[in-house]
Amino acid sequence: MPFVPATELQDHVGKHLGHSEWITIDQERINQFAECTGDHQFIHVDPEKAKLTPFGSTIAHGFLSLSLLPKLTENLMLMPTGMKMAVNYGLDSVRFIQPVKVNARVRLGLTLLEVTEKKPGQWLLKARAELEIEGEEKPAYIAETLSLFFV
Repeated sequence: MPFVPATELQDHVGKHLGHSEWITIDQERINQFAECTGDHQFIHVDPEKAKLTPFGSTIAHGFLSLSLLPKLTENLMLMPTGMKMAVNYGLDSVRFIQPVKVNARVRLGLTLLEVTEKKPGQWLLKARAELEIEGEEKPAYIAETLSLFFV
């Protein structure tokens, strides 16, 4: 995680913070997510039925791809020096643009949009997160994430 003095966070607004590593979304991960959430819709967990859909295969749950945000941002998001803890503050928006097919590789691009000092020692960072699908023109989703850091 890149650390910068809190007074310098504002200097990074509007800047692209980089890309995560590529990860593969395999059927085992999709099935595990279905077990955790109880969402066993055939388009996610039944490869034979899913072959008959316009997608031609199973696809990851949209919320599965969204749930990867903490992992994919861990080496990208700026953190204020001296941070004691960070919490997920939510999302301002999410748009699922296209599904992630089984065995696709994805990575996250992150751009810092806003920095706000909510209270002394509490910094709210808003970022644009775009989940790219290898070989595809359109991303899986674009989200505006909110992270609250305590210094």
